[in-house]
Amino acid sequence: MHGRVVEKHWLTPAMVRVVLGGDGLDGFVMVDATDAYVNLAFAPAGAAYSRVFDPAELRASLPRSQWPAFRRFTVRRWDAAARQLTIDFVVHGDVGVAGRWAASAEPGDVLVLEGPAGGYRPDPDADWHLLVGDESALPAIAASLEALPAGVPAVVRLLCDGPGHQAELRSAAELDVEWLHRGPDDDQLLASLRELTFPEGRVHVFVHGEAEEIRGVRRHLLLDRGLPRADMSCSPYWRRTMSDEAWREVKQGFVAAMEAEVA
Repeated sequence: MHGRVVEKHWLTPAMVRVVLGGDGLDGFVMVDATDAYVNLAFAPAGAAYSRVFDPAELRASLPRSQWPAFRRFTVRRWDAAARQLTIDFVVHGDVGVAGRWAASAEPGDVLVLEGPAGGYRPDPDADWHLLVGDESALPAIAASLEALPAGVPAVVRLLCDGPGHQAELRSAAELDVEWLHRGPDDDQLLASLRELTFPEGRVHVFVHGEAEEIRGVRRHLLLDRGLPRADMSCSPYWRRTMSDEAWREVKQGFVAAMEAEVA
């Protein structure tokens, strides 16, 4: 499956929105999840194959060095009527194959993808919602807020690089939003939750972002707040000081250790 760039614009200095369309998305079927994601395939420099390729065929016929690199990205929006797929990319200069592609993408450029899949949607029976993360979780959090019904309380804590990196959030829910700005303290999300007075009732939680920050937040919510694991979607998307490739190598072990310390 593949899409062609039909629109691109910068949301913040470090986040660019790319809208894909075209007949290559005719087989796309959206899942019932606000954290839905697709696996994007990026061909290596100098790849001998065409811009539209079948990843499975390449894995079977070419050495690993020529395989495309895969990166998982949230579906920010799927417009079934227009057959258009919106994806928001975090861009940190020339770091990361996906960010580099998005920063230089032009109309007509092709992006091969697999999916979608996903597992979280705000529970309509919850009394209130807590959504916590950084830029990497922002697309899923924004999509989740748009799915909430009018008047439902939603507490949102987001970490970014500064005021200019704050993005617009829309929701019919009753929002309590606080943007935190990075500094020497890496525990700002955790500190903000420790200070938070929880509303009454059952909360449904979405916590995603940098590995160590998410680990601390998860421990606090399960141990200090006594929340049930079943009411929480929690995952580390990336890890500070590690490349995408290095993090993918150790992520499974990190998640297992995180789950084991607070089951």
